[in-house]
Amino acid sequence: MSDDVLALNVGSSSLRFALFDVADLALRLRGHVDFGHAGARTSLSGPLAGQLGEFVAAGQDAGEAVDRLHTALPNLSLYCASHRIVHGGDLEPRPHQIDAGLVERLQRWAPMALLHQSVALLAVSRLAQRWPELPQVACFDTTFHADQPEVARCYALPRHYTDAGIRRYGFHGLACEFIADALPRLAGPAADGRVVVVHLGSGSSLCALQQRRSIASSMGFSVLDGLPMGTRCGSLDPGVLLHLLDAYGMPVRDVEDLLYRRSGLLGVSGLSADVRVLEASNDPHARQALDLLVYRAVAEIGAMAARLQGLDAIVFSGGAGTGSPSLRARIAERCHWLGVELDAAANQRGDECISRTGARVAVYVVHVDEELMLARAARGAALAGW
Repeated sequence: MSDDVLALNVGSSSLRFALFDVADLALRLRGHVDFGHAGARTSLSGPLAGQLGEFVAAGQDAGEAVDRLHTALPNLSLYCASHRIVHGGDLEPRPHQIDAGLVERLQRWAPMALLHQSVALLAVSRLAQRWPELPQVACFDTTFHADQPEVARCYALPRHYTDAGIRRYGFHGLACEFIADALPRLAGPAADGRVVVVHLGSGSSLCALQQRRSIASSMGFSVLDGLPMGTRCGSLDPGVLLHLLDAYGMPVRDVEDLLYRRSGLLGVSGLSADVRVLEASNDPHARQALDLLVYRAVAEIGAMAARLQGLDAIVFSGGAGTGSPSLRARIAERCHWLGVELDAAANQRGDECISRTGARVAVYVVHVDEELMLARAARGAALAGW
């Protein structure tokens, strides 16, 4: 058996990759390319990090980064590569071995995950060019939510549209699955209780967990729905879209660009899509963007608590969810009525548990490892014979 599983995780503003030993999933290498700045920034860690001294990503192209990764990697014997594919559409919700037919089907769903899907499939193509015999596996962010109750997935549209696949899918599933697996260690017997995951980053969403299974997500048919995000609008009255098309005469592609790339925190602030930049700014529009994110996050937590018929725990994840004590504190303060009380010192330190001792609702901070979930899923599928 070959030695390593390569996990590739293409995000809306980054590329994360990792190598895991196929025998025990021990980490051998981890890398992060951040495309959210004028020049791509790369960080490496793990036992093999010193062997990639020449690896420097350039520009904003994840495909090029994969090319450079191939050149920089030592002569490894790879077992398979595993990719985070955001939208699985109507495919069976499980890991799939990638072939040309699967790529074609996944491209049909690319407009529903505009900042992710085509770029991830480009990484698949580049890897196939570099390692043509390497098995590649697609793991979908929608899989974890596939067993939600039908009422949570259905839109109030004529049934033939629902039958054609226009329904709520939910995303950030790999992150939610990691959290669901971590809950027994974090919460003990309460792990199977009523939990809301608050995932805040370039893309943001909430997920309601009961018995560690997804019962609702703030994201729907596409990755535009729910909270305001870095550059995405979040939930929007459909009438606004009709108005943009009619009164402004905007072409569909211009509307698409507006909603995916020019809205969210960037659009409201006029400054940045990065929470860190906004928190450091004295610009009132930066403050307004953060106020809106907090307002909408609190409203969604309340909605999730209603779906769960109560609340036992909140888990913060994602770059901003784990990186901003201020954002967590502001959200928690407005959820006091639900029984949320933070330990200010623990929150400032970013401890794993940041709720006050004896608080009715436990609050956790979890740094998810989507690359581990990718490697685990691909390894399991491969050992089972795909």
